[in-house]
Amino acid sequence: MSREEEAIVVAFRRHTPRPLDDGLYALHATLPCLTRASWHRCLQRHGMSRLPEAAQGDTPTRKNFKSYPSASFHIDIAEVRTADGRRYLLVAIDRTRKFAFVPLHPHAGKLQATPFPRDLQPALP
Repeated sequence: MSREEEAIVVAFRRHTPRPLDDGLYALHATLPCLTRASWHRCLQRHGMSRLPEAAQGDTPTRKNFKSYPSASFHIDIAEVRTADGRRYLLVAIDRTRKFAFVPLHPHAGKLQATPFPRDLQPALP
């Protein structure tokens, strides 16, 4: 890694304290030869391999997750861009059993969304 590339890495880390993989992904377009190992070694050389600890008053309080009855689903939709164009994921997550049901559809409308809850029943473990 050249001195200029190292300076870019150090300046980026100083101004945007992000986790290792996030920083690597952000800098990949600028420094295509940068690997995860070289990124980490550079940060270690400059004493920046660990993110700074949050100030004492800044730490959020931890809360317990709300308990849900079995077969209580969180349902959502997500758009995915593929080589074939846009596709839509209809997502249903059972939080108690850690089960996810995720069919991929070419369109997201009433015709796909209406039978989706019925389709969950046969898919349940």
